[in-house]
Amino acid sequence: MTERLKIRIFAHSWISDWNHGNAHFLRGLAYELTRLGHEVRCYEAHGSWSLTNLLQEGPQQGSTAYRNFSRAFPTLGVRFYDKDDHFTEFVEEELRGSDVVLIHEWNDPEVMKSILSLKKKLGFRVLLHDTHHSAYTEPEQILRFPLRSFDGVLAFGEAIQQIYKKAFGIDRTWTFHEAADIANFRPLPVEKDTDVIWIGNWGDEERTSELEEFLLGPAETLRNRNVVVHGVRYPMEAKSRLDSSGIQFRGYLPNLEAPTAYSRSMVSLHVPRRFYANGLGGIPTIRVFEALACGAVLVCSPWSDTEGLFRPGEDYVVADDGQKMGALIRDLLRDEGARQQISRNGLETIHKRHTCTHRALQLLDICEELGK
Repeated sequence: MTERLKIRIFAHSWISDWNHGNAHFLRGLAYELTRLGHEVRCYEAHGSWSLTNLLQEGPQQGSTAYRNFSRAFPTLGVRFYDKDDHFTEFVEEELRGSDVVLIHEWNDPEVMKSILSLKKKLGFRVLLHDTHHSAYTEPEQILRFPLRSFDGVLAFGEAIQQIYKKAFGIDRTWTFHEAADIANFRPLPVEKDTDVIWIGNWGDEERTSELEEFLLGPAETLRNRNVVVHGVRYPMEAKSRLDSSGIQFRGYLPNLEAPTAYSRSMVSLHVPRRFYANGLGGIPTIRVFEALACGAVLVCSPWSDTEGLFRPGEDYVVADDGQKMGALIRDLLRDEGARQQISRNGLETIHKRHTCTHRALQLLDICEELGK
């Protein structure tokens, strides 16, 4: 596609990634679209939940996040709006002359309706971009959206795409996996000072048993090793449990600092929420893409790569249970050659198939299919 497109993307937050893992891919996708010569505008509502919580981490977090975002993505400008104050007038002016509008799933239904009401008048196409599990776990939340008014749905896995097609009756759907922003996520030449790292949020108790088995239990067998956890939404009892297992809890880690954390670690863990290991098998979530892009040696609790995105056993290894997880970690910590091979394999697969450039080109193909 040679035509220069005017693409507008509405996301929950661009500046903050506090409990907002989608920020990694959204930023990388938008940035690659600009690098390919397209005009991209990014929109975010004032007072987003993620940014509000980020500011509670400390008085400097907001300014630091904005500064880091601007440095990493110099071609992306964020336009803020008040969704309850003259939003229709604002969005009509902003979307005049645009070709394609992407609305991420984590947006207010009223914002979606306002944008969709202008589609015929202004002549743009609108795609819903879903990178969450709600269609599977809370379908009533998705059914609040005016789904049939969209020109199509981008779903971050085949299982979600099939829900939109078969359960919600949406004909035009595409499987649109997340990917790694390799402009920022890459192996860094830093000293290894962490044995095992896990980056993830405690959340809403939907993987407590998994964390007990695949993180806390194995850590207790590594008492002389440096095991580190980063994340948010950890209740006091969870922090106490980490401490009793010999794990250092280091709290919120800005997403753009994750490459340094991965590069400093000899082994990284991936413990998906249980619905990604069961009904949503095949969806790896962004953590796998970003870890492998940083050359991490990834050890996972069970999940099934039903869509064949990676090479299990080569790009990463899987532990069937907590005992095997501990044994795998101990073996890898002793075997530098195995670590180097797994790291090379995962990085190779990311660069061949799963960069934000790959997804940007896929999106442009979809836009062409839509007639834009």
